[in-house]
Amino acid sequence: MQASKNKSTEKPEPFYRLSMPKQKASSEIVNEARNLLRTLRTQRPFTPTEDQRKLFGSGSLRTPENRPPSVFSLHASSFDLAESRPVSGIHLSPLDHKPKLLTSAKDEDSSISLPKPPVDPEEVRKVSSARADLFRRTSQDNFLPAKMFPPDQNEEKLHSEEPATMNNLCRSNENCLAEQRAYTPFNSGKSQLIYNEHISKSEREDILKGTAGKFSFQLRGESDQMKKLGTSSSCPRSTSWKRGLTGLEDDTRIIESEEEENFWHIKILPILHELENVEDNIENLCLACTKLHQALNEGNMFGKRFKRKSVLLKTLYKLVDLDSDPLCLKLAKIILSMKVNGKNLLSVCKLAFKICRNEKNDYIIQNDRFLDCLLEVLRTEDLQKNNEALLYCMGAVKFMSGNAVLLNEMVNKRAVEMLLQLMKQINNIKENDTHFSNLGHLLVQLTATLRNLADIPQARCQLICNGAVPELCVALEQHMNDMDVCTYIVRIFSKLSSYNDFCAALADCSRCYVLFLALLNKHQKKQDLVVRIVFILGNLTANNNQAREQFFKEKGSVNTLISLFQTYHKLDLNAEKWNHGRGEEKKNQKHPSEAEDVLIKLIRVLANLSIHPSVGAALAAAHHVVELLVTVLEYKSIDDCEELVINAAATINNLSYYKVRSSAVEDKKLHIAEMLLKLLMSNSMDGVVEAVRVFGNLSQYHEICDFIIQKKIYKFMIALLDAKNQDVCFSACGVLLNLTVDKNKRALLKEGGGIGKLVDCLQDFGPADWQLACLICKTLWNYSENITSTASCFGEDTDTLLVLLTSLLDEELSLDYSLNRDLRDYHRIYWETEFKPVAGKLLDRIQSHHSSQL
Repeated sequence: MQASKNKSTEKPEPFYRLSMPKQKASSEIVNEARNLLRTLRTQRPFTPTEDQRKLFGSGSLRTPENRPPSVFSLHASSFDLAESRPVSGIHLSPLDHKPKLLTSAKDEDSSISLPKPPVDPEEVRKVSSARADLFRRTSQDNFLPAKMFPPDQNEEKLHSEEPATMNNLCRSNENCLAEQRAYTPFNSGKSQLIYNEHISKSEREDILKGTAGKFSFQLRGESDQMKKLGTSSSCPRSTSWKRGLTGLEDDTRIIESEEEENFWHIKILPILHELENVEDNIENLCLACTKLHQALNEGNMFGKRFKRKSVLLKTLYKLVDLDSDPLCLKLAKIILSMKVNGKNLLSVCKLAFKICRNEKNDYIIQNDRFLDCLLEVLRTEDLQKNNEALLYCMGAVKFMSGNAVLLNEMVNKRAVEMLLQLMKQINNIKENDTHFSNLGHLLVQLTATLRNLADIPQARCQLICNGAVPELCVALEQHMNDMDVCTYIVRIFSKLSSYNDFCAALADCSRCYVLFLALLNKHQKKQDLVVRIVFILGNLTANNNQAREQFFKEKGSVNTLISLFQTYHKLDLNAEKWNHGRGEEKKNQKHPSEAEDVLIKLIRVLANLSIHPSVGAALAAAHHVVELLVTVLEYKSIDDCEELVINAAATINNLSYYKVRSSAVEDKKLHIAEMLLKLLMSNSMDGVVEAVRVFGNLSQYHEICDFIIQKKIYKFMIALLDAKNQDVCFSACGVLLNLTVDKNKRALLKEGGGIGKLVDCLQDFGPADWQLACLICKTLWNYSENITSTASCFGEDTDTLLVLLTSLLDEELSLDYSLNRDLRDYHRIYWETEFKPVAGKLLDRIQSHHSSQL
């Protein structure tokens, strides 16, 4: 715009001239995005839901031989039914002396009183056979009869939960006396191991059935000789060796109080009898398990060692063979609460995995609060020692996270915090560790669960508050070669970077840019990974100037983007040729192809980067970048992929803002203008608006103005003033403003009723859009520079324009004070600084020439 009539030599201001550096109000900065440079939005990449629940999804790159199985069979034999055993390879030390066997039951110093064996060999065989049968049955049965262990605080009992193992241990030692024990009636007062060898057949059967309560094995007291044996005893209590436990606790050394024993017999044992009846229906067995869980919880027997723990667990293990998911759920819940370890922990976690794998079980899982048990395992179990068990436990939790109800339950139980703690432990295991590979399997399940949790607003807050970003970046860096881990972490970032708070936290993690570039270079043709990383980079650079600069400064960042562009452009061309060869048309396709989707998001990154002044200037001079954008306009029509073409035009528009030496946009401006004609002629209003925006910047060049005149594009711009759309009118008016800089082209506004359309736009949009109003006044100011009379210049629109300008310059009439304060101040800034100076001068000019005619 020229300042006054007397300063006609001053160069008019072009529509999109680069502003001089100055301090601006925040509202000005915001509005510049509309006028000049714009970031682009796009949809998040779509991730289809897996049809089946598996440990590793269908897209996993793990081969079957390099991953744990998702399908397996589980039976009672999968658990360790042996109650306790020495650690493999550890032998008991032989006794350093032989204990004396006393023949007299009256000898008070005897450690074990052994009566003479029967003389009749047949009797010997009967007794031995009965004893062997008893030991065999009790080692196989789930529990012993009630009242088998009368309480006596002064007595040390030989726990019959372990007869088979104890017998085997003793046989391994030459000095063991177990095979030479004698049996005498229970009512003897001596310190003896006693057994009534004259028990009747019916009584013996009662014992074997577990119903007789009046017979017992009992070791009473200890003789001096046994005390002298100490740790050299053939069946030692010493801690000089440890039993090899693979799941069942070594319960034989636990002292049981009278209260505990009574609770066992009164509360627990009757329920175990119910569970022994495997012929009962599943519903009754489930009810029995529920009662057992309640009883164990009442007795505070979860998570601790007690005397008959192994007996209880064996009973539960056997029920697994019934292969009922509702029953197995009850069993798994109790077994996990019992704090088993080793093989049994692995087996019960597999059992939980098997139950959760079936989506139909989600309802019973919700009702049984099974999630608590699994989270407790993940929270407490040793990561390296039980990594396979944790894998299946985490897999079960992952399956649960596919259910909306269970997913919300996880959030409420602060599972996010616990999972991040587990991830931190995994991140502490370095690549040279033997467990590193197996922990990668676990990390896949963990990150897949976090991906599902990321959908919940509360979970997103927990992820930010608990430092998820740095931990995920560490995991990404350490497992760069594990495509499954990388894919899930990138999916998490893809989801969460759509939210400003998380995006800001990710942008602050400077290491992420290097990681993303490394992944892009390493896996260029892995489309599902590439498209998400590029989408994340687009989010990071959308609103953060520091992120734009930091990414641009990373070594090879632009070259990586160019390389990806070339790769997916070729893929897209090949796909088009293939479709064309088959005679297939791609028009009206709802979604972009995979190659197009990558290109869309790549261009978005370039558009967002160009907002930064120095980065934008550098990209404008990058010929490879501009050539690729122009290539998109050349080979792709808006009917093929609207978003791709519009994004390319928008990025060119951003780059055309910068007037730099060796500008690639300037070098190709005429060719770009020819490509934009296709957009102007399209049926896409978005495409039309984007093309007009680019012409708004390019029309600062005389060659482009001549092109606009030659191709009659100005008529199209005048016609767009009738669009009744603010953005369309704004862009079209910008082109017309730049045309009026040239005195020889001003008369073109009269064609097609251009002056009247500008006045109509001012009347329709002026009070709501002072920027647009200012632009219209600038155009009319340039147009009327050599005015001689208002009639010849503005014609019949003169009076309307005078009244309109007068009312718009009245503060009380123009500014709506009913608006909230922020919006009112926003309007006031643009009214005072932009519109009022230009409109006032235009009104003065029109009035001066109009009055002279009167």
